[in-house]
Amino acid sequence: MSTNTLKYDTSKAKSLLREVSERSGQNLSACYQCRRCAAGCPVGEETGVTPDRLVRTVLLGDRDEALNNLLVWQCVACYTCGTRCPNNIQTARITETLKQMSKEAHLDPLKPRIADFHSSFMKAAGHYGRFNEIEGMGIYETKTAINELKKGGLKAVFDEMKAQAKLGMTMTKKKRMHFKIDKVKNVAEVKALYRRAKQGKGE
Repeated sequence: MSTNTLKYDTSKAKSLLREVSERSGQNLSACYQCRRCAAGCPVGEETGVTPDRLVRTVLLGDRDEALNNLLVWQCVACYTCGTRCPNNIQTARITETLKQMSKEAHLDPLKPRIADFHSSFMKAAGHYGRFNEIEGMGIYETKTAINELKKGGLKAVFDEMKAQAKLGMTMTKKKRMHFKIDKVKNVAEVKALYRRAKQGKGE
């Protein structure tokens, strides 16, 4: 029976580990694969990748696999992994870092709608320091409609608009839809944080 030979490049492994560790603020080297994080991950079964496997991928220097897996896009940032980890490794911060690295590498997201929601959330929150449903969802729906139109999916656009209108009405009835634009007291501080983040990525 043949088996695949694992190719381990020390220089590539150290480079990827250093980059992800510095950008995420997590000590990935402290992971000793106890798999407590895997036992509590709510999306591990669906994505086929658990937090311990993702960390292992980075430690081995497999950049392609680290940037192209469903956990990066479907992590719900519940922080169960970090709560259970004996070394306090927060995978949500790692997946967020890998998501940013994937975008910087101009890779197509495995879950385009999640990527659109992520960028819409960040853009809306950057304006007032808080996420406002009307603005954020407006940006998201526009992105979704444009992507569907590019594929010629007019019916998909109509169905999406119909579904979101229904959702909006339900949220309004339950007083979960906020039409008032709320903002933090010092929006300038939030904008400054955004600028610092962009500068840190070399943009």
